[in-house]
Amino acid sequence: MKKKLLSLGLVAALAVSATACGSSSSGDSAPAETTAASGNADSSDGAAEGGTIKIGGIGPITGEAAIYGQAVMNGAQLAVDEINAAGGINGMTIEYRFEDDESDSEKAVNAYNTLKDWDMQVLMGTVTSTPCIAVAAKSFEDNIFQLTPSGSSVPCIEHPNAFRVCFSDPNQGAASAEYIGTHELATKVAVIYDSSSVYSSGIYEKFAAGAAEQGIEIVSAEAFTADSNKDFSVQLQKAKDNGAELVFLPIYYTEASLILAQANNMGYEPMFFGCDGLDGLLTVPNFDLALAEDVMLLTPFALTPRMS
Repeated sequence: MKKKLLSLGLVAALAVSATACGSSSSGDSAPAETTAASGNADSSDGAAEGGTIKIGGIGPITGEAAIYGQAVMNGAQLAVDEINAAGGINGMTIEYRFEDDESDSEKAVNAYNTLKDWDMQVLMGTVTSTPCIAVAAKSFEDNIFQLTPSGSSVPCIEHPNAFRVCFSDPNQGAASAEYIGTHELATKVAVIYDSSSVYSSGIYEKFAAGAAEQGIEIVSAEAFTADSNKDFSVQLQKAKDNGAELVFLPIYYTEASLILAQANNMGYEPMFFGCDGLDGLLTVPNFDLALAEDVMLLTPFALTPRMS
């Protein structure tokens, strides 16, 4: 299936790049027990023939954005295991180690240094944008090939050694405005965004420009920060008072779940539209899944697999 082949191809691309970027290592040491296991341990023949390739990963596997890091960590592990079971890459076995950054920049840099001490040759990560920007500066200094699966902020790949799989924040903002306008979902829109997040702010900025081009009126644009992300009554009341038919949420799923619950409690029933940060909404503990009915979001995930 196309999705499966893509994941395997990405790991292969990372592995091949290790010969051109980063430190070189025979890679005989094993990852710490507190991190994700390395590839199939039965692939020792390949290691003997061509050594090992060390791929490190960084992302949140605990904390409010944990669902994203866990998905990346587990998906890459599946690909690594399959590749190693099939004989590795040109006789080389992949060693894989994933570190938790809790979507925090300082912890991401610490995780990067841990992987660097492990003699990482290729970096997959980080998973979220703000930590990715911090780590990208380090990987550039060290000339290590970096590929982020989901760091969508523009500065994530400003250095020539860094690349990404997903679309960028400006693209998400522009595409959201175009979709809302083209499908005539609303003419009056409110925005609730996280001004402390480069991900959220980047999407909002481009969305605002795209909304103007679509003839959409932004009747309120209210921000919150990581230190004030529990009570959204003020933002919702302004949206309601200004007649917003749709509320645009370029934010993560945890805050979105609170917004949906609080809007319901105040009897406000606009359409809600978000981006890939809303992916994970249905996993929030104690969240009333009925509140997610008719919520729309832009995402790179394709539900229907296609044969390649």
